[in-house]
Parts: sequence; C-alpha cells; structure tokens
Amino acid sequence: MNALARYFSGAKKTAQNQPWLFGIYLVLRIVVVVVAIRSIFEARYEYALLCILVLVLFAIPDFLERKLQIEIPNVLEGIILFFIFAAEILGEIDAFYVKIPFWDTMLHTLWGFLAAGIGFALADILNRSQASRLQLTPIYMAITAFCFSMTIGALWELFEYTMDTFVGFDMQKDTIVAAFSSVTLDPTNSNVAIHVGDIVSTTITTASGETVVIPNGYLDIGIHDSMADIFVNMCGAIVFSIIGFAYVKNRNNGSKKNFAANFIPRLREIYQETRHS
Repeated sequence: MNALARYFSGAKKTAQNQPWLFGIYLVLRIVVVVVAIRSIFEARYEYALLCILVLVLFAIPDFLERKLQIEIPNVLEGIILFFIFAAEILGEIDAFYVKIPFWDTMLHTLWGFLAAGIGFALADILNRSQASRLQLTPIYMAITAFCFSMTIGALWELFEYTMDTFVGFDMQKDTIVAAFSSVTLDPTNSNVAIHVGDIVSTTITTASGETVVIPNGYLDIGIHDSMADIFVNMCGAIVFSIIGFAYVKNRNNGSKKNFAANFIPRLREIYQETRHS
C-alpha cells in the first residue's frame, strides 16, 4: 500500500508540475491498456503479457528518479516513453518492423543516441560527486559515453541472437541477398573466397521432402540486420558524444542551457543548484 500511495503521490506531483509529461504518460498508458484488451479478445495472450511489460517499463524512469535521487530531464523522459511504445507496441504488436522497412533502423539510431546520453550522465555524475577522486576530461567523457552506448547495443544484439537460436524467435530480421563470397565453396581448401552473384532464387528442402523457394536471392539469417543495427547505433552514439563534449566544454562559460542538457540525467542536488543558479 505504501508503494501504491507513493506512486499516486508521484503521479499527482507530475500532473501539477509537468502537465505535458503527465499527458504523455496518461495517453500512452490508456492506449497500451486498450491494446492489451484487444489482444485478449484476439487470444494473443503473448501480446497481452507484452503490454503488461510495457506498463512496467513506463514506471522505471520515475522509480529510478526516486531510488537514485536523480533528475531525468523531461525531454529525455518523454522520448524514452515514446521509444518503448514505438519498439514494443508499434514495432512488435502492430508489426511496424515488417511493414515499415526503416522502423528498426530508426529506433536503433535513437537508442544509440539515448544510451550515449546515459553513459555520459554516469561519467558526469561521477565527475561532479564530492566523494569521487576521478576527474575525466570532456574528451574522455565523450569516449566513455560512446563506449557505453556501443556496449549496450552489442549486448542487445547478443540477446536477439540468443532468443532466435534457443527460443525460435526472429528478432534478427532476415535479408534477401543476391550475391555473396565464401571460402566454403573453394574446392582446394586454400582460403580463397569464391564469389557467387546474380542469384535468381534458392530452394530449401527439408528432411520430410518439403521445399521452400526463396525468390531474388538467398535468405541471410540475421547478420546483415545485426551489422546494420550496430552501425546506426554507432552513428547515434557519435552524434551525442560530440554534443556532450561541447556541452561540458561550454557548461560553465555563462551560456544559455545547452541542447545536450535535455538528454543527460543529473543528481537531484546538482539539478536543483543548476535551476537556482
């Protein structure tokens, strides 16, 4: 009951101080509940469970703010909510990953940007903590943010590979490829890549005699999707690392609030000092 009371107290405070953010929370939650009810009527119970997971994920930013005594900027929090909704509800349940070719790429690019912001915040909080003896220069903070984002991106791809291999999902979406080079086809076993191009179709024959014809090439199982995801994650991470570097360099020169500050969580005491300075 105490946890529930704190939740409603926090929601009331958000509605009073940040009405637009509360509006986003409210609308997205209502939509997720409607999707969950629809999924139950359609007997897609796995989608209903996914909706429950989304509602839990929606509560994490507020939970982290209270437990870690940090302040998540409103812009960042709003983007995180839309990201979760776009990835799970639109991407998975409404099949945007399949219907819209660039959907997955867009989300991975955005996640690379946001993850770099989180990594930058961790380094910044450590730098500004009175108990810390470590002081990173802006360039090292940018490098730390980049490495943090790339690590998270790589771990996610490992998760997708694990789910596809051992659970039978298709999180690493397949790609039709019309040409490839492979040393496996080298009859001399001399590590010479043999090129195969202009593939019109491929045929898969199962042990039961069933055949599946793949037109316009062969079916690549995940590698192109994973590499593309890591690449756009890198692009997003680079963009934020540059912005974060400029933010730290110019933070104390009396200039107006920097764009990067909208994406970097801060310790609450530092946030309060910044607001009243």
